[in-house]
Amino acid sequence: MSANDHTTAHDDAHSGPIKTPKQLLTVVFLSFVIPVFAIIGLVYYVSSADKPMAGTDDGGRAVAQRIQKVGMVEIRDANRPLRAGEEVYKAQCVACHAAGAAGAPKFGDTSAWAARITTGYEALLTSALKGKGAMGAQGGGDYQDIEIGRAVVYLTASAGGKFAEPAVPAVGDAAPAAAAPAAAVATPAAPAVVVAAVAPQPAAPATAVKVTQADSGAGEALYKQACAACHVAGVAGSPKFGDKAAWAPRIQTGIDALTASVIKGKGAMPPKGGSAGSDADIRSAVVYMVDAAK
Repeated sequence: MSANDHTTAHDDAHSGPIKTPKQLLTVVFLSFVIPVFAIIGLVYYVSSADKPMAGTDDGGRAVAQRIQKVGMVEIRDANRPLRAGEEVYKAQCVACHAAGAAGAPKFGDTSAWAARITTGYEALLTSALKGKGAMGAQGGGDYQDIEIGRAVVYLTASAGGKFAEPAVPAVGDAAPAAAAPAAAVATPAAPAVVVAAVAPQPAAPATAVKVTQADSGAGEALYKQACAACHVAGVAGSPKFGDKAAWAPRIQTGIDALTASVIKGKGAMPPKGGSAGSDADIRSAVVYMVDAAK
């Protein structure tokens, strides 16, 4: 290998990619042109973006949406006319009951509604007001109790129910009742006669009346209000109402033990069955259910 060849190889090894003046001019030109086009493209992108101009209505609405509070207050008209059952059904209930979604009984399905209708109007109304299963309280709506009651009547009527539509409470009914005691007090002799008639009565009859009311009226009312939702269908292992075989071992524990279980809660049943009844009312409901299973 000659000295000239060695020199040429050495120069090639240490030379860059730019070997001619033309290549140098091309690189210099591109080093200026490419950044310019990049800056122009960036400016075009920023200026053509769909953004509201400062001071325009769109900008004001965008700011209002960004600073809007999480909570909002909605003022409702308390004096609006009461809605009919059909209206409430179409507005709130039809979404599930028309197609039977989430196990809801279909509108007009007699077989699906039969067992529910036998529980009575009060039990169905309580379930609708408080919610049951996948159905939220009032089906997720916001109505007066009497409007939900009308919807219950409308739904059950489509499947053979014969419940009477709840009556609107009369506002003026309380006035005459309040005026009667005032008229009696105005007569001087009336209080003396009343006291004389009441004083000789023994306490025993009053106690008997209280026991009878607690055992029948209060017990049945509390059952329909709080207990029927589970005990009618045996939800979560609860003994069905009137099922003698399911209630037999429980009845053997005694009324006191059963009452204590209800008050404290047991298994899936919350304390007092989720109701606000007194201990005496709870006992009356237990007696009512036990009597039905004897």
